[in-house]
Formats: sequence, C-alpha cells, structure tokens
Amino acid sequence: MGCTLLLLTACSTPPTNDRVAGFKSVPARLTVEQANDVTLMAIGLVGTPYRYGGNTPASGFDCSGLIRYVYKEGSGVPTPRSVSALVDWGQPVSEDAVRTGDLAIFGRGSNATHAGIYVGEGRFVHAPSSGGEVRLDQLKSKYWSTQQVAFRRP
Repeated sequence: MGCTLLLLTACSTPPTNDRVAGFKSVPARLTVEQANDVTLMAIGLVGTPYRYGGNTPASGFDCSGLIRYVYKEGSGVPTPRSVSALVDWGQPVSEDAVRTGDLAIFGRGSNATHAGIYVGEGRFVHAPSSGGEVRLDQLKSKYWSTQQVAFRRP
C-alpha cells in the first residue's frame, strides 16, 4: 500500500475543483464520436500491465502514459505526458456535466496524484500502480471516493 501511494504521488500538482464550479456546458475539442472512440480504446486496454514511464500496450502504462496513448490513437489529439500538466489541459467540467472521454484528475489535499479516463456510469479506466494493471474502477469505490476529483474535457 505504501509503495502504491508513493508511485501515485510521483506526478503531483494541485487539483482543480475550485475551477469547476458553475460549469454546465463545456466546449470540447473532441467530437462525440472521438470521445466514444477514446472510451472504447481505454476499456480495451484493461489488463495491460502497469509500468512507471510506460506509454504503449507492449511496454505497459503509467496513468499519464495510458491517457496520452489512448487520446493520440483514439482521436489524434496529443495530450501532456504528466499529471501535473493534465491538471490544466482542456476545460474544467462539473461532475454533473462529465461525459465519456473526459479526464478524472485525483488528489488529496493540494496534490494531484493520479488521472484516468471517465467511461460513463461513474466508472473510469486507469493504470493505478506498480505491480498492477490497467483497470476499470468506480468513482464511488471505498478508495477513490476518499480522493478529491476534478474533471477536465479536452
């Protein structure tokens, strides 16, 4: 558990919840079809091994490597390579306006610690930790519900 937390905090910057208030309609760089392609590609990578610094299915993924690969391959949209840069990428989205293909940026206190791709129905795909693999989790699970989450739309 301690190793997991250490790895998750490797790419830290403040989450952006304070920037989300009041947003209902957020412009998107991706079409609905591209957002769906990103979502399906992310789900298709569930089970790929985690590897710190990894950015391909063959080498494994860390959280930002997974996001970068899926957005580039699924929509042709390049993303920043670190969680600290993803925090300010795109537009903030309120929880009630989040849609498939949006990013979920997690944190505790003032540090962003992790990121994943929202895939609908309260679920997200992410590459969680060393020794693990890309997986699908619930935002309301015991662990993730204790994390501060901000949503970003490319």
